[in-house]
Order: sequence, then C-alpha cells, then structure tokens
Amino acid sequence: QVQLVESGGGLVQPGGSLRLSCAASGSTSTIYTMAWYRQAPGKERELVAAIIIRGSGTNYADSVKGRFTISRDNAKNTMYLQMNNLNPEDTGVYYCNAYRPGGFQSWGQGTQVTVSS
Repeated sequence: QVQLVESGGGLVQPGGSLRLSCAASGSTSTIYTMAWYRQAPGKERELVAAIIIRGSGTNYADSVKGRFTISRDNAKNTMYLQMNNLNPEDTGVYYCNAYRPGGFQSWGQGTQVTVSS
C-alpha cells in the first residue's frame, strides 16, 4: 500500500506560480512512476505530468509544456510540480498518482488550484 498526501494548492492570479508537493508513505520502494492529474469542473480527469521514480524520464501534457516542471526527491519520498505562468484554464483539483508494477495505483485526496484575477 502507498499513501499520498498533496499540498501547495491555492488561489493565484494569472501569470503567477505555485508549487505542489506530494508526499508518499508506505511501500514507496515499489513505486515505478508518479504523476500529477487534474480535473476541472465538468471535465474528465487528465494527465498533467509524469515522472519515472527509479530512473529518468518525464512526460507532459501539451498544454503545460514549457510552463510546468515535475521533479522528485527520492530521499524524501516526495514529488513536486512547479507551475509557472498559470492561466485560468489551469484551474482544477490536482491529484497525485503513484503506479506500482502489477497495475496497482494509489491516489491522493487532491488539492485545489484556482487561477483567477
């Protein structure tokens, strides 16, 4: 089992920045990839960015390339999402996800990001 807790959401003006954190606990040594998803009101949950934990490699949604950066600190079992130049379309609940081989997925409770003037 892996438990995930997100933090760092909030209200920010267009053009502003936020950094989200996702702290993992439990069977963290078995995590293969971690990712950030988001869900806007009335829309389906979508992948924002993903990172390989035991190795290298990242993946981003086209809509956030060049603005968002995903990273991780394996020693702290924590993943981050640095979000710059935010716009109202980035508003939503951001969820942390962890994938373990065998098809096991864990989700955090979500953190709200609101971009508004």
